Amino acid sequence: MTSEAEACVPVPLAADGFNTECILPYGLTVENVRQAMTEFLEFLGFINQQLHTKNLPRMEGFLMPANFSSIVGEFMNLTIPKYCSSLVRNQYHNGHPDLIPAGMFADDSIQYAHEGIEIKGSRHSSGWQGHNPEAVWLMVFTFDSNTSRDSGLGISPKSFRFAGVYAAKLEEKDWNFSGRSETSRRTITASVNRSGVEKMRGNLIYEDLLDEKG
Repeated sequence: MTSEAEACVPVPLAADGFNTECILPYGLTVENVRQAMTEFLEFLGFINQQLHTKNLPRMEGFLMPANFSSIVGEFMNLTIPKYCSSLVRNQYHNGHPDLIPAGMFADDSIQYAHEGIEIKGSRHSSGWQGHNPEAVWLMVFTFDSNTSRDSGLGISPKSFRFAGVYAAKLEEKDWNFSGRSETSRRTITASVNRSGVEKMRGNLIYEDLLDEKG
């Protein structure tokens, strides 16, 4: 059983988990993605070990699950441009997509465009969500970790692990629009459907086949 102290150290990336044959846009490379993922593991390990010295829960153990997933995605938005100079973070507040080609838009800021890459972090292996069906490159970083609910459910500590990274240029037909009723307060969402998931899994960037390795 993994101790709380041991769980503060994320699982290293699987050296054989990267697909060098995948297709990526805008000059982005698999190595750029690996560098950003490595930096996140170093960041999370440092933060969690510091929290542990204060007898505080790990970051993934006290944040709401959706908030932690957002941190994974936002960290990638911040770090990928450090290693890929042809992409920049969209400077428009809540602009879409998250990463855009450097110099394509004034001040590297655009409210909405089809050029660029939308980035998401998710604990789920499919059914990834957005706000609208959109024709755009989507990149999803999937992971396994504890959540803020686990301690109350008696679930043992486990280290954060990147499970997979998938990317593809999706079309509107690759989404199912959920919408909402006039009386609902639920956030309007669209989910990547089977055709979209197949596109993304067919162009995987990284997979940690932990279960298959036993």
